[in-house]
Amino acid sequence: MKNTRPLLILFVLFLFCVIPLAGQTKTTYPYVERDSTLYLDVHKPLVARQDKAAVLSVFGGGFVVGKRDDSYQTALADSLVKRGFTVINIDYRLGLKDSVMVASHSRFVEIDDLFQYCIDIATEDCAEAIKWVVEHAQEIDINPSKIALTGSSAGAITVLQLDYCRANGLPLVSSLPKDWKPAAIIPYAGGVMCKKSDLKYENAPAPTLLMHGTKDKIVAYKSFGLPFHAKLFGSKTIDKKMKKQGIPHWFIRFEGIGHEVASWFPGSVDLFCTFVNLSLEGRVSNLDATMTDDTLKPTRWTNMDLFDLYKK
Repeated sequence: MKNTRPLLILFVLFLFCVIPLAGQTKTTYPYVERDSTLYLDVHKPLVARQDKAAVLSVFGGGFVVGKRDDSYQTALADSLVKRGFTVINIDYRLGLKDSVMVASHSRFVEIDDLFQYCIDIATEDCAEAIKWVVEHAQEIDINPSKIALTGSSAGAITVLQLDYCRANGLPLVSSLPKDWKPAAIIPYAGGVMCKKSDLKYENAPAPTLLMHGTKDKIVAYKSFGLPFHAKLFGSKTIDKKMKKQGIPHWFIRFEGIGHEVASWFPGSVDLFCTFVNLSLEGRVSNLDATMTDDTLKPTRWTNMDLFDLYKK
């Protein structure tokens, strides 16, 4: 009788190499050329949702650090592919990566202008990533009309900024496919940078789930900026403006919590999926809630502000 052990070993190695152990496959694609090539990772579930919905995720890191495949982004992808979503994690340019920011109030206006630049280029890149995903929707097997956007901190600002620009017809996101609209926007501790003193949506934004800590001073809970200059409007102000304009959305605040909300994933995966499902069904109404979660506890981030974040 022939020795079949070598063949068995080869077969087992084949299974380990070819069949994904985490219930997903990941493929990396280049999506745009800037100073260097920007890439995105497409995480495919083994068992996809029937509606072929997808989530495009933008990492955080203060526009200084972060990667599309860091531990947070990997955990997010792992959690959502288990729910059948295709997850797309993207690169974008980090405007502060090679910059030096002086943590001094005398430099406030410079910080204000520099932040606008960082948000603008991240938003441009996110729009290009969406364009690529929509154009390659058949290849990656998703429904291009059912793409939710999410992000953490700087990534949360980016996805909110993109939808604000889209709703107001601003040229910054002119690369978006015509008439395309996100299925949902889910920012973790984000904001919108606006050159006007009053935040306003000319057209309806996508269904939006705002989440923020009331003590957040890194991405301000209310607003950050000087009079007559661009301001970063946080979730509290966005919520107020959306209510005034009669825009259905969810607003969840965490009393006494700072920027820790930016990392509230995968702990919030059930809430995330519920909101996306309701958005896809056109059933999002208004929700205003204060929540607690044992996984969200005050840390060193609670008392930090934007100047502390960039202090050498």
